[in-house]
Amino acid sequence: MLTTVHDFEVEKSEGKPVSLNEYKGNILVIVNTATKCGLAPQFKSLESLYQDYKDHGVKVLGFPSNQFMNQEPVSDEEMSSTCEINFGVTFPLMKKINVNGKEAHPLYKHLKSEKSGTIGSEIKWNFTKFLVDEDGNVLKRYGPNTSPDKIREDIDSLLK
Repeated sequence: MLTTVHDFEVEKSEGKPVSLNEYKGNILVIVNTATKCGLAPQFKSLESLYQDYKDHGVKVLGFPSNQFMNQEPVSDEEMSSTCEINFGVTFPLMKKINVNGKEAHPLYKHLKSEKSGTIGSEIKWNFTKFLVDEDGNVLKRYGPNTSPDKIREDIDSLLK
């Protein structure tokens, strides 16, 4: 049986486990985030994407990571409130994880094995984004500098 994103369990920022199977039937944008990153303004674009599409079955899931120059040094609780206050984030933020290395979260190992980057599979920086279809298949990977607004066309094509 093929593994899909829906086969994984993650933890919400407050530590509550959640099965990604709960998102079956939704299009997902999965992104590794960091509040102290120079790309953090993308939080606002991700939130706009979430607000514009959430009623159409599109969900944004943020996975904070501190693996890139210590740009997510705060606790999970503080990170969630910082994202809400500073960036207006209402989309789900999960517990801080590793996205690379031996300690990488199994979800990210799967995402990277399904869609490699332009120079290998490792996540190069914060705000790498993955587009996942309703069945949990990883369709596309976007680099950190790709604006969330550039993903809209791909989402629109899935909604038709």
